[in-house]
Amino acid sequence: MTPRRSKGAGAFPKVVETPVPARPDSDALYAALDLGTNSCRMLIAQPKGSGFHVVDSFSKSVQLGTGLERTGRLSRSSMSRTIQALRICQQKLKRNRVKRMRLVTTEACRRAKNAREFIRQVKRETGLLLEIIQPEEEARLAVISCAPLVSTKTEQLLVVDIGGGSTELVWIDLSSVPKRDRPAAIMRLHAGFHPAYSPFPSAKVVDWISVPLGVATLRDQFNDVEDDSARFALMSWYFEEHLADFAPYKDEQARDGFQIVGTSGTVTTVAASHLGLKRYDRTKVDGLRMTSDQIDKVIRGYLDLGPQGRRRDPRIGEDRQALIMSGSAILQALLRCWPTDRLSVADRGLREGLLYAQMSADGVLEDGPF
Repeated sequence: MTPRRSKGAGAFPKVVETPVPARPDSDALYAALDLGTNSCRMLIAQPKGSGFHVVDSFSKSVQLGTGLERTGRLSRSSMSRTIQALRICQQKLKRNRVKRMRLVTTEACRRAKNAREFIRQVKRETGLLLEIIQPEEEARLAVISCAPLVSTKTEQLLVVDIGGGSTELVWIDLSSVPKRDRPAAIMRLHAGFHPAYSPFPSAKVVDWISVPLGVATLRDQFNDVEDDSARFALMSWYFEEHLADFAPYKDEQARDGFQIVGTSGTVTTVAASHLGLKRYDRTKVDGLRMTSDQIDKVIRGYLDLGPQGRRRDPRIGEDRQALIMSGSAILQALLRCWPTDRLSVADRGLREGLLYAQMSADGVLEDGPF
């Protein structure tokens, strides 16, 4: 497989359902649902200042892409699990009387031969209409979700979104944007990577790429390799081979003013392991900056644990021990390629980007840092 360009999962096995403490005005509510290769996640939020306040959420591992690498199709059991989760989402949308929403699905449905049949079944059984989004939009939404974490000192930015079925990388040049305007310039990318003329300072997208390898698809590529360490090394080098045509990869970049922001379950799990958390705490993980040495130490620890030890680790668990290694292989490859000794951890992604884009388009966000 080769990376695709459009013209135009992590660990912590958990189901998260946050109840609504008090019903807000339904006219002010927005929803974003992200159905990925591994997980189904939804946020319901209302605008608040230059951001938003989450009033309800849902997250469940559905493993929609199980078997897709081998058969090219979504399996009946995967579709059944996913529809059960979507029924819960539909109930939450109905209970909150949400009118503004985007319900999207990504790589698994982009690749599956029976994706359209699945989407029709979802509509028939839940009333929800899923939209397959293309890699460029997926990458763009991940970028704008991370805008609040971008330093005003950053001149070159690499945003990496490690998904279940694909990994999106976007390289952004902020050097011509005044420092205080840099987060806002990234937010304005919600209109497109190459928007029409604007009087505001603009962030320049140097290059972007969607690699059809995520934590699930990369794991499936090397399922036949029995040795844990050998499989990890092969996955990491295989992923790096897919970056050869990514333009910024070809030239040495200066360390000063360079920032990598990583958004994915892999990155947040590595951060939680580094912090030694017994229970996941988003407030401690989101925005954390880790050195490459700290990340390498965590990954070496995962390898030392082996499959059985990773299964017993509360931060990883039975279902995700293999996924954390394929995700770590991707992360290690990225840190080999680019000149930084730090990575910013983002516990945010496609859902947050969908919310920001909807609210920005409606003009309901107040003027502020974003």
